[in-house]
Amino acid sequence: MSDFGNTPFPRAPLYGAAVLMGAVLLGSATVRLTGIGASKVEDAQVVVVREFRFEDREDGSIGVIDAAQNQVVASIAPGTNGFLRGTLRGLARERKRQSIGPEQPFRLAGHRDGRLTLDDPATGRHIALDSFGPTNSGVFGQLLMISANSPGPVIIAGNQDGAGQPFFAR
Repeated sequence: MSDFGNTPFPRAPLYGAAVLMGAVLLGSATVRLTGIGASKVEDAQVVVVREFRFEDREDGSIGVIDAAQNQVVASIAPGTNGFLRGTLRGLARERKRQSIGPEQPFRLAGHRDGRLTLDDPATGRHIALDSFGPTNSGVFGQLLMISANSPGPVIIAGNQDGAGQPFFAR
């Protein structure tokens, strides 16, 4: 029979692991607090910016209102575009948590390098939409191209899985 249960575990590996974990924590805290060694990627130049307000409709659609013209420019069909709906739901939840109403519009920006960002000036939230893939960010890209002078609201149907088509190509 083995005498495995009575053999003490060597202390050297335990001390080594503790020193390694301490060094990692100290190094990450130093970078976090001082900024030394941290890298930051600056956003590319903004080439197009539009401000929108979004409102839920009784039929389950979402009305997209161009804030500059104060007119409905698009309607998101019910049961579609889950990514857009989820993103807006998260932003609205943050506004509600901070007791901020829907009056201030969201800012959608297209950058020179093809990336899209959605900002909520009311809460300071910033979402890099391209990090969710071109299909998901594509529905927001479609909103940038809708003209405020179009004869009526554009209906954006999207896919049942919640995604629009890729739009803002790199």
